[in-house]
Amino acid sequence: MFQVRIHGRGGQGVVTAAELLSVAGFREGRHAQAFPSFGSERTGAPVVAFCRLDTKPIRLREPILAPDALIIQDPTLLHQVDVFGGLSKEGYILINTSRSFEELGLEDFAAGFRPERLSTVPATELALKHVGRPVPNAALLGGFAAVASQISLESVNAAIREKFPAKVAEGNVAAATEAHAFVMKQMREAVRA
Repeated sequence: MFQVRIHGRGGQGVVTAAELLSVAGFREGRHAQAFPSFGSERTGAPVVAFCRLDTKPIRLREPILAPDALIIQDPTLLHQVDVFGGLSKEGYILINTSRSFEELGLEDFAAGFRPERLSTVPATELALKHVGRPVPNAALLGGFAAVASQISLESVNAAIREKFPAKVAEGNVAAATEAHAFVMKQMREAVRA
């Protein structure tokens, strides 16, 4: 089973990201589960959503305490919430930012991880460019498809097209596709370094 925890703020599409990830998993013939964890928070409050992918039925229903991958939609949460809790050194991390792990003050933390499993992508900038709104979820899923190789970009894009009206979907597909290319380039550079 592959477990993903998504951290962000209300209004950034955290719950939708988990749903899209599960739909992409279904499209690839896998069992998938997505659910959020939030109370009566308002826009801007920290939100967590979860997604599980497996080749067999998923019986678990509790929050993911030991994720295989983290998607962090808002880098301001890095020093406010324990976003890295439970993640092993074999895990994957994707952060929505144009800054490096070093610039984020995470150099010591990242030292024990495989560099090709750590990535940043300016997802909010890509969303603004392609969608016209600062909702980074689709771009981050494109980046996630590159860094974790658990789902394909094609399945992510199909899930986006299934969820949104055509005009909105195509902007999100463009953001996801550009984020995928961005992360793939970053991973190639990490392996060469």
